[in-house]
Parts: sequence; structure tokens; C-alpha cells
Amino acid sequence: MNRTKGDEEEYWNSSKFKAFTFDDDDDELSQLKESKRAVNSLRDFVDDDDDDDLERVSWSGEPVGSISWSIKETASNSGSNHEREQLKNRNSFSSYAQLPKPASTYSLSSFFRGRTRPGSFQSLSDALSDTPAKSYAPELGRPKGEYRDYSNDWSPSDTVQRLRKGKVCSLERFRSLQDKLQLLEEAVSMHDGNVITAVLIFLKRTLSKEILFRELEVRQVALRHLIHFLKEIGDQKLLLDLFRFLDRTEELALTHYREHLNIQDPEKRKEFLKTCIGLPFSAEDSAHIQDHYTLLERQIIIEANDRHLESAGQTEIFRKHPRKASILNMPLVTTLFYSCFYHYTEAEGTFSSPVNLKKTFKNWLGYTKKRAPIGFHRVVEILHKNSAPVQILQEYVNLVEDVDTKLNLATKFKCHDVVIDTCRDLKDRQQLLAYRSKVDKGSAEEEKIDAILNSSQIRWKN
Repeated sequence: MNRTKGDEEEYWNSSKFKAFTFDDDDDELSQLKESKRAVNSLRDFVDDDDDDDLERVSWSGEPVGSISWSIKETASNSGSNHEREQLKNRNSFSSYAQLPKPASTYSLSSFFRGRTRPGSFQSLSDALSDTPAKSYAPELGRPKGEYRDYSNDWSPSDTVQRLRKGKVCSLERFRSLQDKLQLLEEAVSMHDGNVITAVLIFLKRTLSKEILFRELEVRQVALRHLIHFLKEIGDQKLLLDLFRFLDRTEELALTHYREHLNIQDPEKRKEFLKTCIGLPFSAEDSAHIQDHYTLLERQIIIEANDRHLESAGQTEIFRKHPRKASILNMPLVTTLFYSCFYHYTEAEGTFSSPVNLKKTFKNWLGYTKKRAPIGFHRVVEILHKNSAPVQILQEYVNLVEDVDTKLNLATKFKCHDVVIDTCRDLKDRQQLLAYRSKVDKGSAEEEKIDAILNSSQIRWKN
């Protein structure tokens, strides 16, 4: 639509909007000053990469990025009114007068360029993804060595040091036999059993048995650790192979014998023990293996017989005192106590007789030696005063160590057997002849003296 010049002037003059005019002589100068102030204000917010080598300080005068600055800036994130007031006084540009100074965490130029500055500044994407949680102290940078845990540049010495400190460290980089042996020697020189065991587990997994045994044969410290480790984990097969390679026959036999502990069935255990009798044990150990087999054999017989008697209910002792446990695989002392409790009156010829067990396993049961704090000569006198039988008196007279005292007591209390046996041991013919006149004619003591005097096997002193 075409308008005349008069119409246009009437439109502008009648509008509620005021038109822009250039009538003011100072408008151009004002615009120039306003633009200068805006540029000066923007310099405070825009960080150019040309300033990277300049030291930046916060409004409080502390270097930006320092630990103390980070703590103060982070802790006072909600209370930075002082800095905001300084920013208002510093900036005269009205558009930015209402903005508070940021906590110097981000660089505006970094936002525009989409990359981070060195130091504590972040990119825009990082800033937007930050969690609102506060951190009152910055995380100190880790040493470069911390990021080399899985690298391939650790030496055997460094690897052992890290293992000793309990740090994660891969041993797979040690592939050659020379490297593995060097690693083992470093571990042994450290004198740390855990480190030595860790390296031995690695060698056990990566080396053949022949090579591992051959190398450990000349490294006794590592060898002892491996033997102990195999015993702890119960690897009997590898342990037997190791002893067989080292030609340690007794240890091989003992290791094989120890496997009976894993056999629960009594009959199978008995058969296994029978195979152990011929193994190369020492003389003393061989006797123990034989006794162990014999004891288990007896226990199997006793258990079967007593179970039958108990179930039949015809034996009074089993009715009054039912058995609480099986006798199988019990120690010898427990077996003897069991026999005394349930089979005390049985004849010596039965396997369950206590006398039979005592005679069969006398080496295991041993004997006790009697001692008297007041001396056995005083014990004999006390026993005689209390009318003890001759058999008891003779038992304690024999315990007197001094020979003369023993003969005097035996003669005094008419312990004939003690006197006769002592004279025989002393080979004193005259004293034995003198004592013959003191015994009854035709008695058993007289016949015993005559038999000793007529013996050609005794060389008499007189």
C-alpha cells in the first residue's frame, strides 16, 4: 500500500512507540564509551589461551588451582556475597552487574572451544555432568607408578616388592625360564614366605613337573616352601611325585600312609594299611604300622561281635550300659578301656580280653616306674606293720636300690625269693648256702636253692 509523506509522518507521530532519532549530539560518543566498558568487562570472563602461562589469582588474592584456594572456594560456594559485591563495584556494565563471579571453576573460553584447560578448569560437557556433591579437598594426583600395575616394564625386583606390599601385580610377563627363576630368587632373597609361595604357585602352573622339580632340587628354601604348601592343600599326588623324584623314600612312605585318613570304610582302610606294611619305613615306624593294622583288625572283630550281642539283648552288661559309640578307629587306650568295661572277665585267648590287648601292644602301653619320696625301705616297714602279705612285701623290697639294705629287709621279713634271687645275681655261693639252713626242710625255697647251686651256667665267686 502506498502512503504519502504526510501519512507517514502522521503514523510515526501518533504511534505509542517512540522512534529512534539521531538528534542527540552525544549519542555517538555515549555508544563508544558503552562499547569500551562492555569489552573491558568481558575481559574478566573470557580466558584466552595466550594467557595460559600467566599466574591467575582469585578475588581473595590466592593463586587459582592451589589446595587452599580449592577448599575455600568449594566450602564457600553458597556464601560468596563478598566476591559478588566486589564484582558489582568493579563492573560498570549494567548487563553483567547482576551476575556473581563464578567460583573460578570454569573457563569461559574453554566453554566456547569445547576443551579443558590444564589445571582445575573443566569443559562445558564435564561441567554439566558434574554431580552436586561438594568436595572440600581436591583429590591429589596419583604417582605415575600407580598406573603401571598392569604394564610390562616391572623388573623381578620391583614385582617382588609390590607383592610384598600386597599390591596387584601380574606375573604373566615372566615367560622365559630364566625370568621365572630370577623372579623366584628375588622372592627367596626377600625372606617373605607369602611372596615365595605366590611365586611357587605361578611356577607350578606354568612349568612342567620335571623342570620344576629339577630347579627346586638346588633351591632348598623354595623346595621346603613348596612341600609345605602341597601338604596344606592336600595335593598328595604331586607330593608323592616330588618325593619320588628326590628319592626321599621315608617321606614318600609316610605321605602314602597318611592317605588312610581319607578312607572312611573300616575294611578298605584295613586293606590300605596292609599295603603300607611293605613300604620303606624306618624300623621303628614299620613296627607302628604293623601294630596299627593289627589294632584295626581287632577292632573290626570286637565291633561285629559286640553289635550282635547288644542287638540280641542277652548280655547283662550291654543291657545295663548300652554302648554310646563304635570302637572302630579308636586309639589303643580307648580300646583297652572299652575292653576292661565290657570284657573284663574274658579269658586271655579272646581278642577282646584286656590281658590279650596288653600283651599284644605292650610296647605302646609302656610301663610305670614306682617312686617313694620316703624311700622304699620305709614303705616296706609300714607295709609289714600293717600286716601286708608276703607277696606285697617282696614286690616293694625288690624296689630298694641298695643291695645290702635289700638283703637285710628280705631276711628280716622272710622274703625268701628276694634273698635267693639277690644271692644268685651276686654269684655269692657261700651266702646262698648259709641261707639254705634258714628255710624249712623240703620246702619250695630249699628246692630252688639246690637247683641254683647245682646249675653249671653260673660261675660262682666263692
